[in-house]
Amino acid sequence: MVPDLHGRLDLLLAALRQFPEAHFLSLGDAIDRGPRSLATVDKLLELHDQGRATLLMGNHERMAQEGLKWYRRYSGTHDMGDYRKAMEGYQWWMQAGGDTVRRELPQYAAEHGGPSSLTLEKFPANLARYLDLLVRVVYVTADGVIHAQVPPQPSVLVAHASPPVSHPQYRHPETAALWLRPFEGPFPLPPGVVYSVHGHTPVRGPTRLGRHLYLDLGAYETGKLALLPLSVHQVSKVTVLCGRGEPLRASRYPAMGEALPTHLVPLEGAPGRR
Repeated sequence: MVPDLHGRLDLLLAALRQFPEAHFLSLGDAIDRGPRSLATVDKLLELHDQGRATLLMGNHERMAQEGLKWYRRYSGTHDMGDYRKAMEGYQWWMQAGGDTVRRELPQYAAEHGGPSSLTLEKFPANLARYLDLLVRVVYVTADGVIHAQVPPQPSVLVAHASPPVSHPQYRHPETAALWLRPFEGPFPLPPGVVYSVHGHTPVRGPTRLGRHLYLDLGAYETGKLALLPLSVHQVSKVTVLCGRGEPLRASRYPAMGEALPTHLVPLEGAPGRR
């Protein structure tokens, strides 16, 4: 289980070294804010193509998708109303973190080829493919099988922000699952779901709040990435990779719920490592 990378390719590569045989569930928000969103997307696509990763959508991917969705529609309709919605969606993403992807693109293009500017007309092909592959909610059973719907046997629900629930602000429950915060819960779980796992809301340490686990440690700024091996029968100890960053920034995150047991793994180049 890999939450909210936000362009921290170094931490993703460290996770692969730590668990070289694992199948990775990416909780979304792999892009924006951090330094290497596009290279992070490349690595996640490589893992997906190898059958080693399941890729979930986060709210940042949802924002990145909006402009592209409407631009694709405009390409078929030539309706300027669709183009206006495409530009509004693009600006929504840019203002929420997509500008970091735009700024990293010239260096990425110099290394990998392709357009050096980010527009709807020249949208990065790898990012478009990544966005097209994403799912919103999955259920994992004790045999390690990942299901798109609630299975008959006990399972763990995995989604970016919350379980899919009815909410007046969102049209569909799976849309709510991209945006809701812990304080908007507690959220009901479907019959047979033992607990749920989420990122989205940065917390000071891996946290249990009722039957929901929250793992986002603000990796892009703190350098700390939580990795949870999934087990239906119990909540496993969380491995926390401690890389380059400013861990004290976590003091701004909410303190809530019950701290989960963790195992800290300092990485080369991390503050305080000798």
